[in-house]
Amino acid sequence: MGKKGLVFNIQHYSLHDGPGIRTIIFFKGCSLRCRWCCNPESQNHYPEISYDEKRCLGNEICSECQKACENNAIMFSSEGKAIIQRDKCSNCMKCIAECPAKAYKKEGIEYTADELLDIVEQDSIFYRGGNGGLTVSGGEPLIHGQFLIDLLKAAKKLRLSTAMETCGYADYSILKQTAEYLDTILFDIKSLDNFKHIIYTGKSNQVILNNFESLCNDFPHLHKHVRTPVIPGFNNSIEDLQKIEDYLKDKPAVTYEKLSYHRFGVGKYKTLGREYPMDD
Repeated sequence: MGKKGLVFNIQHYSLHDGPGIRTIIFFKGCSLRCRWCCNPESQNHYPEISYDEKRCLGNEICSECQKACENNAIMFSSEGKAIIQRDKCSNCMKCIAECPAKAYKKEGIEYTADELLDIVEQDSIFYRGGNGGLTVSGGEPLIHGQFLIDLLKAAKKLRLSTAMETCGYADYSILKQTAEYLDTILFDIKSLDNFKHIIYTGKSNQVILNNFESLCNDFPHLHKHVRTPVIPGFNNSIEDLQKIEDYLKDKPAVTYEKLSYHRFGVGKYKTLGREYPMDD
């Protein structure tokens, strides 16, 4: 397995992303642009630079990042802190290596499936005796297509429990092949109102709902844990949530959970040089 997948985080000992204790691989890249997204570093399907101004030593002590930048994309504020001019930045990553304070970070690292499974296996003592295991998440893991399928197939050969978190927006042929190697799928259904879904996520919900219907028909025994993030102004009315509950009533092997809105990811937007879409 020489192919590589782009990963922005690996989380150990999770208790909230599938049954038991899980090791979560967060893949980079997503088709949606949910306004409330708490992992903006997951959205683009390429490596990026994040920058934490609080770590910067200031240009009176250090300007190594500016010296390393061949595109003149780094300037300094009146307080002496580095500023990345994102329109000039080519993501060459040279500033990361030169910063002694580690104010810069590369978001997105490539791994082979074998490398990822070696990391997961290191946690096996925590879930071998129970129902924990590997969870793939994102971004949207289905964007990684054949790499994801190969990873899950190899995980099952190792007798690992497998779960996947997905927004459901993908080619169904990929979702179907992936489901063959899953014990649990955590599937987001954010709203049944297509107009609002487009406004708040950037995409129609029709592909998502069609995929969920097909998943239920083709894999009636696969545990489908449906989740709805409850977002102010989008889907937080009793009517909106009741429609989703009614829609799920006759679906096989489904459990349902509402997730509370939070703003934990707001600071991440600043490190990426972006505005938080729901700042109001």
